[in-house]
Amino acid sequence: DKHGRSLAERAQTRLLWATARRRGATLYRSGPLGFTAWGTHQLPGIAASLRLTEHTDAYGRAFALIHAPATTTYTVPLAASPDGASLVDRAQVDVWVADWGHWLANLADEPGLVACTVTIETAPDSGHELRIAVQASIDPHAPEFAATMLREVVAAYPVGSSVTRAWVALTFTATSPATGDTRGPEAMGRDLGTRLPGLVDTLRATGAGAVRPIPAHELCELVRVAYDPGVAPLVDQAHAGQPGLSWADVGPAAAVAEWDGYRHDSGYSTTWAMSTAPRGNVQSGVLERLLAPHPDIDRKRVTIVYRPVDAARAAAIVEADLRAAEFVASASKKPTARSVTAARAAAATAAEEAAGAGLVNFSLLVTATVTDPDRAPQARAAIDTLAATARLRLRPVYGGQPAAFAAALPIGLILPQHLSRTEALHARL
Repeated sequence: DKHGRSLAERAQTRLLWATARRRGATLYRSGPLGFTAWGTHQLPGIAASLRLTEHTDAYGRAFALIHAPATTTYTVPLAASPDGASLVDRAQVDVWVADWGHWLANLADEPGLVACTVTIETAPDSGHELRIAVQASIDPHAPEFAATMLREVVAAYPVGSSVTRAWVALTFTATSPATGDTRGPEAMGRDLGTRLPGLVDTLRATGAGAVRPIPAHELCELVRVAYDPGVAPLVDQAHAGQPGLSWADVGPAAAVAEWDGYRHDSGYSTTWAMSTAPRGNVQSGVLERLLAPHPDIDRKRVTIVYRPVDAARAAAIVEADLRAAEFVASASKKPTARSVTAARAAAATAAEEAAGAGLVNFSLLVTATVTDPDRAPQARAAIDTLAATARLRLRPVYGGQPAAFAAALPIGLILPQHLSRTEALHARL
């Protein structure tokens, strides 16, 4: 079909989905009255085995470390504050884009790094942080008129406004590059604690703004609000006191997986995956409308997954792509413009790789969440429109919405590592 999936693949997906429904695997209940024996609100699906610990880096900052035993990987989430391109000179934007390309190219040389995810989320602004900031700065001896005006502004400003947040998650393998041994959380925490300041400092030059590691309690709040958007105002109000939310209680109390949607507590979400990347030259603002808030979508997450390719494999991959593109272009006496362009792009990629450029596989996930399931059709229509403006071809993750929803969060779930067949076999097929 237009997404590159064969009839056999679609039939297999339908069969697996029917089997899961028959076994009751599409239903999830947690908590004291749930199906789990320990009575906690554990994360569902492939995220159930994740374990969270907290460590300290070389600057004395606490950072969360997520361990995935199924893939023997560790993930460090970082919070970013992108400056955005508004009122910024084009020359500065070009510098940011160039530095971002260099940062991605250097990921392949980072010992043990297997993936990097960038998540941009837009959500309604509760105004709690603004309220705290204004109340803390009001002079008790200020005129009553000025104080009243400030209180009215604080009460009216959050209505209809939105907030944009960004996270970068770095996933490392637990296998030591030097000895080949599998390291535990404490050893990984010490190793990453010394390397994290350097990674954070280089990321600031890409326009990511003030980048900092995320503490464990902040990550728990992030995941809790993602699965239950209705508690977002309560979490914002309790944020100043650092509530004691543990990793065992960040999952949903109830979740129902549908063929093209996912119902979780007070939210209903649909996740799309990129099936075709933008063709031709890609400008820096190609994702601008897709990343911006939309009135038909309560919460929207756009996650780009980067997987750096080892330098030893990169040469063989680009040469194979070049041969395939040249064969398609030369197979016809009158090749199409698209095949000729693909051959030129493959040749340019091979030349850049030979000159020392890095090779990175990437994918994109888009999650749209609404608090009312009746608004789901409007949200789907909005994503279809936004994908066209971004020159992307998105496909709903049919039959795999829970896994795709979890993979779009900055918790280090890399879906190709959870395939039942190896990635090398999948690539050959």
